[in-house]
Amino acid sequence: MTTVAIAPGRSGGGAVQPRVAGGALPLLAAGALRLGAEQGWRHGALWLVGAALGLVLYHASFGFAAAFRAFLAQGRGAGLRAQMLMQGVAVLLMQPAIAAGELFGLPVRGFVFPLGLGPLGLGVVLGAFLFGIGMQLGGGCASGTLYSVGGGGVRNLLTLACFVAGATLAAWQAELWQGLPALPPISLPGTLGPGPAVALALTIFALVWWGSAAWEQRRHGAVEPVTPPHGPSGWAKVLLTGPWPLAWGALGLALLNLATLALAGRPWGITAAFPLWGSLAVERLGWDDPVFWPYWEEPTRAEPLLRPLASDRITVMDLGLIAGALLAAGLAGRFAPDWRIGLRAALASVLGGLLLGVGAMLAFGCNVGCNVSAYSSGIASGSLHGWAWIGPALLGNWVGLRLRPLFGLLA
Repeated sequence: MTTVAIAPGRSGGGAVQPRVAGGALPLLAAGALRLGAEQGWRHGALWLVGAALGLVLYHASFGFAAAFRAFLAQGRGAGLRAQMLMQGVAVLLMQPAIAAGELFGLPVRGFVFPLGLGPLGLGVVLGAFLFGIGMQLGGGCASGTLYSVGGGGVRNLLTLACFVAGATLAAWQAELWQGLPALPPISLPGTLGPGPAVALALTIFALVWWGSAAWEQRRHGAVEPVTPPHGPSGWAKVLLTGPWPLAWGALGLALLNLATLALAGRPWGITAAFPLWGSLAVERLGWDDPVFWPYWEEPTRAEPLLRPLASDRITVMDLGLIAGALLAAGLAGRFAPDWRIGLRAALASVLGGLLLGVGAMLAFGCNVGCNVSAYSSGIASGSLHGWAWIGPALLGNWVGLRLRPLFGLLA
């Protein structure tokens, strides 16, 4: 099977920007020290884990939306295969610990949510479909949006603002969707046993890897590798400034998800912070009192709304991710915000962000926190809803691809 080199991603290629990198480093250090002092050492550590996630995502240009677009539109599957590598390592490392209920002697839990398969899982099916459309119009999923914002993506900043607005709108109108039919949560390790559940997941990942490579070979006569055949030259410099091979990004994300599980007691998640941010903004502006919204009346959700924002671990990691991507962009010499968005592209960000926010809430998370809560961390947790998410999400991505030209975006 012939292989071809992957074109460099958005990171790497320029001289280090001392002001950008030099500004990000003290920000990361100060954030870790302050959070550690005020909220406990785990908060400080999670801030740094979030920063590491941002650096990995940026240097590897690891985007879920871009990978789906490349496969659906061009038949290129390197990004999809990198996802399978990430998922495989995460399942091997995390699923046994989640099934056992502890890691390093500390209690841990996974993301096991109600099943969205078929007509009785309307929330996950509809949410994943809307999220898929939003990924292609908004220019990324939750993780992709956050790291692109940190890297200077102005259009992604607009997407993020509308992402938060969409999630807040869904929280405000939670009574419209919380009662949608859903099958009960199903844990594959609990149903099949930890060993068979891991074996099943790895088999599926291997089949997707093989199938995408075979399809790419048939269409293009060559297959993009997830890592250069002989490894990147000057690996120490590449590690610092990028661009990274996709395999490095996959392994880095899986290991950092494990670190999140050890520190937070649950896998990496992103989107749960967005309705919190929006609801707090609504309260500060005096528009409404979100504490009385049905969404926040749920006891497990109410506490973050009543406590300082810095105490919310998902918020800490999200902001750390942005700061880490800022550092990566400075090291790569690529931090160059461009405020010339264009009207149609701006409209795509607005619509895409709103769909991402609403879809994430309906589908119990995004694909990696959009990818993470439902897709990546859901599968790593052994939850069947993580597998059920991917079908309607891919359909939504396919629809979004066909809508992109209407907004002047490349198909």
